[in-house]
Amino acid sequence: MARANRHFVSGYAWHLTHRCHKREFLLKFAKDKRCWIYWLFEAIKRFGLCVLNFTVTSNHVHLLIYDTGNGKETIPKSIQLIAGNTGQEFNSRKGRNGAFWQDRYHATAVATDDHLIRSFHIKVFQIGR
Repeated sequence: MARANRHFVSGYAWHLTHRCHKREFLLKFAKDKRCWIYWLFEAIKRFGLCVLNFTVTSNHVHLLIYDTGNGKETIPKSIQLIAGNTGQEFNSRKGRNGAFWQDRYHATAVATDDHLIRSFHIKVFQIGR
């Protein structure tokens, strides 16, 4: 069965989550978290991704973004860049093959003020911890 297309509505904040394959702790070291953050900032530079907040845990990431409407493909291309390069670098460094991410990322529109406030309270990862 084909995957359903994602449709991002401009003017909304979006809470994205992406889990590591088999819920493994593939992002447990600071080096791996910094890699994901590096590619996040590359997506900001390349595609104009508007990031409100993010966190990187040992086995998944949270990303709170705002769709400015500056391009239909901004969010999907950004996630493809971040997730693809993070997985490739990890697998290359560890001599590993296979999936890094469990499934596609999950995206939820932030529809209420309460949801936005709760999303902003995501604990932000600090480099070096």
